[in-house]
Amino acid sequence: MKSLASALSRAFYRFLPDSLVVAVLLTLVTFVLAATVEKQNPIDLVSMWGGSAWDLLAFSMQIAMLLLTGYMLASTPLVDRGLDALAQRVRSPRAAVAIATFAGALGTWLNVGFGLVIGVVLARKLARTVPGMHYPLAVAGGYAGFSLYGIGLSGTIPLTIATPGHILEEQMGVVPTTETIFAPLVLLTAAVVILGLPAFVALLHPKDAAEVIELRLPQPAPQEEAGKEAGGGETLADRLNRSPAIGIFIGLLGISYTVLHFVGRGAVDFDIINLAFLSLALLLFARPSAFLAALRNSIGVVSGVLVQYPLYAGIMGVLAGSGLMVTFAGVFAGVSTPETLPFFSFLSGGIINLLAPSGGAQWAVQGPIMVEAAGSMGADYAATALGVAYGDQWTNSIQPFWILPVLAISGIKLRDVMGYLFLIMLFLGIVYGASILLLGFL
Repeated sequence: MKSLASALSRAFYRFLPDSLVVAVLLTLVTFVLAATVEKQNPIDLVSMWGGSAWDLLAFSMQIAMLLLTGYMLASTPLVDRGLDALAQRVRSPRAAVAIATFAGALGTWLNVGFGLVIGVVLARKLARTVPGMHYPLAVAGGYAGFSLYGIGLSGTIPLTIATPGHILEEQMGVVPTTETIFAPLVLLTAAVVILGLPAFVALLHPKDAAEVIELRLPQPAPQEEAGKEAGGGETLADRLNRSPAIGIFIGLLGISYTVLHFVGRGAVDFDIINLAFLSLALLLFARPSAFLAALRNSIGVVSGVLVQYPLYAGIMGVLAGSGLMVTFAGVFAGVSTPETLPFFSFLSGGIINLLAPSGGAQWAVQGPIMVEAAGSMGADYAATALGVAYGDQWTNSIQPFWILPVLAISGIKLRDVMGYLFLIMLFLGIVYGASILLLGFL
């Protein structure tokens, strides 16, 4: 297994370009497929692409804020010291990559936004304290847990179909989370990933020290404080900039709203998580000057998201507008039986996710095809929807769309981690494939 991991890493390092180039190549593949399979006019495809390029603008801002606030929260003195204390207790490189993977997986099951950040941030900490740890593998493991989000507490598809008034309610009704996220077999699947994936990642750690890439990250720059007026005396502005009362007030205000939101059974979404992260960061930094200094040190983590997400929005526009996504889903539905429909929903969901990496958008287009097929052949609606969710989360392990934030935080390139992520995808494919087959036959 280690030899295969090393060989794949070398191959991807040699042949895989940067994530921006991958996004452009995926755009080209989508255009070619839409033109050949759906017989679409190239001019129409250009219109679909350009007309959809900014459809993810709000989502891009949500993700950018998630990265920024999550990263800053991890940089607050309290959280930073806690992660440092944890990292300093780890001595074994294999244990280190396993812990980073476990943190990402458990964090993702609890909340998608938290999970996307915490594993990679912890991997950075471990890179400073564990000699001999293979940093690219720790980053890959810290991110790989994100492939659990579809059946976690903030899973898009299970929460959507559990909400009255969802777009397919007339066809499938409202499906409670007791039949999806909290179904015994689904909980068992999540547990297998949370506990088994760290062990699998640890097995991939190179034995040969020559293959290990250690990354001793530079220590964070000292937090800047507001200066004094050029004459020596401290001004009122200086005192306000350094007053902890400012951060404490606005932080408590945001946290109070967050509590009221959840007491009122408000939805768990990116907006409320971002507000909670931002409020906690303001509260824990307290001093505005310290908060702004950390912001300046963190702003680089969002650059890739802002530039590349419009390309993926264009791809999704072509997939939906050309009918290509419907065709893919229809092919798999056409060869299914009532028992195997969830499994083929899983396979088609995984393929479609490579080009259209958004659970909500994918369900809006693929969902009606699969639900109609389930109704016509008497298949289980919950299992069929879970098949799409499983497929969507499965190939997230190698989807550049979601890896972008990880690359920004970790400071490494896509080719450094893709070999390991490919093997992780195979592991998850076995786990998720077996789980969804069992769900279909139960």
